[in-house]
Amino acid sequence: QVQLVESGGGLVQTGGSLRLSCAASGNILGVGGMGWYRQAPGKVRESVATITSDGITIYIDPVKGRFTISRDNDKNTISLQMNSLKPEDAAVYYCYAMIKARHSRSYSPYWGQGTQVTVSS
Repeated sequence: QVQLVESGGGLVQTGGSLRLSCAASGNILGVGGMGWYRQAPGKVRESVATITSDGITIYIDPVKGRFTISRDNDKNTISLQMNSLKPEDAAVYYCYAMIKARHSRSYSPYWGQGTQVTVSS
């Protein structure tokens, strides 16, 4: 069984910083791309940042220059450093990972439970 556990959400003032972390654990044979999505009330879930197993990163335009995604392949963890936070960044943030679990023939997406980020103006 594979699970992703997130931590690090909370309440921060506009301009502040937060760091989200996500750890994948369980019967894992391989981990591919990992990343973060977010979903604000009444909006669709959107991809925020992605990092490949080779360390290539992709960000959506609204967070470029403010957010930094990183990963530790040995520990199967990713982090999202969020700086200069804005009220529009407020959302539930979900980590995901493409994982090949033991006894699986291919990679499948796994999701964390979500962590709330609130930005006060």
